[in-house]
Amino acid sequence: SETLIESLIQMAPPYIYTTSSPPAVACATLASLELLKSEHWRREHLQQLIAQFRQGAQTLGLNLVESPTPIQPVIVGDSGAAMAMANRLRERGILVGAIRPPTVPTGSARLRITLTAAHSSAQVQQLIEALAQSQAEVQHG
Repeated sequence: SETLIESLIQMAPPYIYTTSSPPAVACATLASLELLKSEHWRREHLQQLIAQFRQGAQTLGLNLVESPTPIQPVIVGDSGAAMAMANRLRERGILVGAIRPPTVPTGSARLRITLTAAHSSAQVQQLIEALAQSQAEVQHG
């Protein structure tokens, strides 16, 4: 009956609370907002890492998507080549996801580089060097 359905919608805790955030997520969100207000160095450091990565990747001739964010897509094109590069990076201790069709259009497979303020400049340099090595290995067999 309509009365029963309405009662369940209004009174059933599993239904009501499935759309709310858990208290831990709300608390973590508040803490992150406080950090954003008080620790500007994190943003500044991350912006420096993004610039360092983009400059190094452009020097290698990598096909970058225009992105000022910490997520830096590198277009590889071929899905197999993207997977091979991601695997070679993982062998070097660097976790980078390969994004392939149908998530992206055919012929635009990419590596999804994600930088954080917890990374160091040395780690970004290591990533750039590993990308150069991985790219060379994939291109030459």
